[in-house]
Amino acid sequence: MNISVIFFLGLIIALIGVIPPGLLNMTAAKISLKEGHNRGIVFSIGVCFIVFLQTYIAAMFARYLSNHPHTVEILRQVALVIFILITIYFLFLAKSSPKPDIDSHTKSKQSRFFQGIFLSAINVLPIPYQAYMTISIAGFGWFAFDPMSILTYCSGAASGTLVMLYVYIFFFDKIKSKKLTSQKSMNKSIGVITGIVALVTLINILMDF
Repeated sequence: MNISVIFFLGLIIALIGVIPPGLLNMTAAKISLKEGHNRGIVFSIGVCFIVFLQTYIAAMFARYLSNHPHTVEILRQVALVIFILITIYFLFLAKSSPKPDIDSHTKSKQSRFFQGIFLSAINVLPIPYQAYMTISIAGFGWFAFDPMSILTYCSGAASGTLVMLYVYIFFFDKIKSKKLTSQKSMNKSIGVITGIVALVTLINILMDF
């Protein structure tokens, strides 16, 4: 597979995963509002450094699972059920809650780069997400577990995360004014994303029959 395609697969998959407002992108937006865009970018670079490492770990785990197809099939079926339930919850059951205002006046002297590293490190969800997505695109024949492909994919994932954090940093005021960061919109975004992942999972399972 062409490394450019692998890079953009990593970029798109990571970008989709960071679209819903969450701890990392909202923190990047908050820092940008309080301390300026440059500080927000420094924070985002710290985040992406860990994302690269997490994606690499996920790819290694996925490579191990790819050598145990029976285990992968069980995980896919479990993941399908989980993603369907999450989609139903966020689209139809989740309730909106008041969103706290972001204080844009206080300055912080702490290192935003290391804050990005810390917050990204405690957010371990990208590891199972990337492991599953890596196995899925490998199942479609779009990815191989050779060192160059893995490093290229990890670079794409880090870049995709940076792109979405950049969007939050520079366009948060517009996003906020259009109420795209409301709890209701966040729930719908998560529901749509998990629904897409569930559909991809189902297609992958059916292709193996």
